[in-house]
Amino acid sequence: MSENPEPEPEAAALSYLRGADVPLLNLTLSQALSETARKFPDREALVVCHEGVRLTWSELDREVTRVARALAGLGLGPGDRAGIWASNCREWVLLQYAAPRAGVILVNVNPAYRSHELRHVLAKSRIRALFLREKDSRANYREILAESRNGDRLDLEHIVWLGHPSWDAMLAQGADFPENAASPHDVANIQYTSGTTGAPKGAMLSHHNLLNNGMAMGRGLKATEKDRICAPVPLYHCFGSVIGSMVSVVSGATLILPSAQFDALATLTALHRERATAVYGVPTMFIAELEHPEFARFDLTSLRTGVMAGAPCPIEIMRRVVERMHCPEITIVYGQTESSPGITMSRADDALELRVTTVGTALPNTEIQIVDPQTHRRLPIGQQGELATRGYLVMKGYDDDAEATAKVIDPDGWLYTGDLAVMRPDHYFSFKGRSKDTIIRGGENIYPREVEDFLHTHPKIADVYIVGLPDAKLGETVLAWIQLKKGQQATAAEIQDFCRGKIAYFKIPQFIRFVDSFPMTVSKKVQKFLIREQEIEERRLQEVARQATA
Repeated sequence: MSENPEPEPEAAALSYLRGADVPLLNLTLSQALSETARKFPDREALVVCHEGVRLTWSELDREVTRVARALAGLGLGPGDRAGIWASNCREWVLLQYAAPRAGVILVNVNPAYRSHELRHVLAKSRIRALFLREKDSRANYREILAESRNGDRLDLEHIVWLGHPSWDAMLAQGADFPENAASPHDVANIQYTSGTTGAPKGAMLSHHNLLNNGMAMGRGLKATEKDRICAPVPLYHCFGSVIGSMVSVVSGATLILPSAQFDALATLTALHRERATAVYGVPTMFIAELEHPEFARFDLTSLRTGVMAGAPCPIEIMRRVVERMHCPEITIVYGQTESSPGITMSRADDALELRVTTVGTALPNTEIQIVDPQTHRRLPIGQQGELATRGYLVMKGYDDDAEATAKVIDPDGWLYTGDLAVMRPDHYFSFKGRSKDTIIRGGENIYPREVEDFLHTHPKIADVYIVGLPDAKLGETVLAWIQLKKGQQATAAEIQDFCRGKIAYFKIPQFIRFVDSFPMTVSKKVQKFLIREQEIEERRLQEVARQATA
């Protein structure tokens, strides 16, 4: 069947698309690993640069069995839950495959969580074992864990410290686990949403969800066992654990982890030394690499492809990655944790213009429609609305939260993303931002992504984020936080002059702040709500904010 998705004939004028039908994998994560180890036993599977670790597929498969036996030795069995609360490391990958081999559900815990958030996740997820380091450059996890457990009765029975004798002690107490301890449609992984608004919710993802999403994105990358994927993105996030690990295991490509947490220099070093053929990152990571003072000394000519995802991807940054990082087949992936995560993707052989101006087209076996956010009525092609998706990729639901699940998945299986998009006549999609990000200024709708993309064309700007501020007269007005390129200087008036005559007057930022960095999650997603809160506080707009949101 053709790789090019086609719309339903009777719905040709409406925003509906189904990706190409390709055979789906009917495997567990454990089975997929064993199959790849059988095919490519002596090829490198995992390189952890900061730990000096190199494992072939056969070595990884054996180590995973050893860790699965250790989980069984702790008394964990099919359906039990174990959490990992750590930055990128060897043990993270081992547990990612060992837990499903023993039938255990792995719960990803964000390393940025502190006691309040951790307490919520520990109680909600009902994990019986937690794997973590005592501390790193970011936090003292032993202290945070102690604070989170203070006075609470939790299901947590085992605490295993990574890089510590307790890990070795666990390995020494292995026991047998059931053969075929899990089936493809069982929950394999619970990934908590970022929690930037409200309490984090656990998206329940099955083996079927994860492996087939990895397969789909691997096809888009044209990934094979000869590829070497450098993934500086966090494994706790779906970017690392799916677009990284799952693409690797279904294709046989080597997964390279350059550092525990993102480090631009470590990433550039890994790309150079390991002769990586693919590189992953969110836009802020690529910007940090491109702007690094030592960038020019690294040979990146081995690169062929990669993925920019996790946040809206500025067109100008995409062009610079293609040209300066010698990455001609870089792709865009759009999705969210609840969709395992990929929904759309540009393909490695798409024309550059498609790859820099859209988020690609429907991934295989994936249905997409653009609907009116209020009525869920399907909209005509070319009209902006909310993107909804259906198919194998949709999560099984939010853990122990039927009410929240029902708000985003309808009885027909459509997952409503809360994201604004347009389906173009060529069946590619333009991402327009979160519907809740819309700024309404004097009755005019402003989509921050549009203004951000425009400002990225300014020669002095490295990165920029647009936020709406409450305004007594207009309802909201436009604020820009701008990070300039190294050695550059600019004024607010200069930026506003650059906008005049090029974008509508009401989109021009009224307020501009030049910053060195942005508030971010561990996965390098900018937390716009913190920008907004800081500005409201500093500009003494609290009363106006209360009136504007009443």
